[in-house]
Amino acid sequence: MYKVCVIIPTYNNAGTIVEVISGVTAYCQDVIVVNDGSTDETASILQRLSTPVTLVSYPKNQGKGHALVKGFQKARELGFSHAITIDADGQHFPADIPILLNKMEEKPEAIIVGCRNLTEKNMPRQNTFANKFSNFWFRLQTGISLPDTQSGFRLYNLKALRWLPLITSRYEAELELLVFAAWTGCPISSVSVRVYYPPVEKRVSHFRPVYDFFRISVLNTILCAGALFYRSFYFIKQALYTIFSFCFFLVDAIILTLAGFLLITVGGATEKHKFLYHRLLWKHARFIIRHVPGTKFTFHQPQGEDFGNPSIIISNHQSHLDLMAIMMLTPKLIILTKRWVWHNPFYGLIIRYADFFPISDMDDMKVKIRKKVDEGYSVVIFPEGTRSEDCRIRLFQRGAFYLAEQLRLDILPVFIKGFGEVLPKKSFHLHPGTMSLEVKPRICREKLTAEDNYKTLTRRMRHTYLKWNHEEVKLYRSKH
Repeated sequence: MYKVCVIIPTYNNAGTIVEVISGVTAYCQDVIVVNDGSTDETASILQRLSTPVTLVSYPKNQGKGHALVKGFQKARELGFSHAITIDADGQHFPADIPILLNKMEEKPEAIIVGCRNLTEKNMPRQNTFANKFSNFWFRLQTGISLPDTQSGFRLYNLKALRWLPLITSRYEAELELLVFAAWTGCPISSVSVRVYYPPVEKRVSHFRPVYDFFRISVLNTILCAGALFYRSFYFIKQALYTIFSFCFFLVDAIILTLAGFLLITVGGATEKHKFLYHRLLWKHARFIIRHVPGTKFTFHQPQGEDFGNPSIIISNHQSHLDLMAIMMLTPKLIILTKRWVWHNPFYGLIIRYADFFPISDMDDMKVKIRKKVDEGYSVVIFPEGTRSEDCRIRLFQRGAFYLAEQLRLDILPVFIKGFGEVLPKKSFHLHPGTMSLEVKPRICREKLTAEDNYKTLTRRMRHTYLKWNHEEVKLYRSKH
């Protein structure tokens, strides 16, 4: 589960600090206040607080960046997974904390920025200019467009803060935190929050326009140089990784195509040679999936499931790698594919040598499929038909369940995850990641009731896959 605290850096905010802490504790009881060498009554006010807070204090003012780093370090020491930062001058509304927390539930791995309305009444002109200035540089350095890079109201995934020793001590630190996080692949998201700017005579600001603008300009010059180096390094690394991955699969496809040519074309398309080719595919798939460059793979199978009893195997669909993952289940397997897959120049011959049929009219296909089932082969169908770009479970088509009903076969569900992140749809290169394949309990035809026709099974199985997918998301969040 997530453990969230709120960090409040403060310097000479005696007039507002108590109200801010009181507002925050209404939504989060774990509060860390960093007293950045205040010279007014702030220190004594914090000492007299009736509200329990964790206080980090030092005698000399070091700057907001330094205070934030000290707050993050303390939060990590106390075992927090996430931290919300909020300014002590009263410009942010603690009542907006649930907005950040709700966004965290959607994206627990991200840094979430509470973006202010920059046209708000009393918004200082220099702040508006500084924010637009910062937004421009941030987009140039990371390629990410963010409407408010200067907001101090944020939620941080503390694991994403890997460059804390390099963070500078003043106002420019909040931009650095975002840039460094983006460079290390941390998602950055935003939500709209309210902001209050008091009249000029009541405003407490420690921003020094000339000095701080100079520091920000110097920082952005350095970050732009760093971005150029980082992007060049990333591009070269990704290009080399892509070339290696392409060669890896190209050699694999050539080997399987040559083997099919020798066994099926030269040796004759006998049942024995067909099985030998399927056995080769099975062993090859088991090796390849476990050795995809830059990835880890896990496999789970119910005790006693030996695939000896033919069935209709269904699976969610995420990637081209899905086919090879499914092939590692058993040698006696045929897969129904789309016609463009059957004619694919990269692995189309392999598909045809293995008698993986293109999906056409299901009634016409029944005779061919029945023959393979009688030989002991199971049939694989992806009920979604096509992959989604974000790995969500799409609507299920009825073909797999209709075929199971017509051929009186069991249904064997398979749930895969991570394949769409390693090789996404419309992508031509691999990404490092973790893949897994889990065989779920078999649904026996004999145990189905009269009401369980192929139409009801289609709806029920999709809901089951949605549930499995939701459980995986919850498990991921609980670990992170």
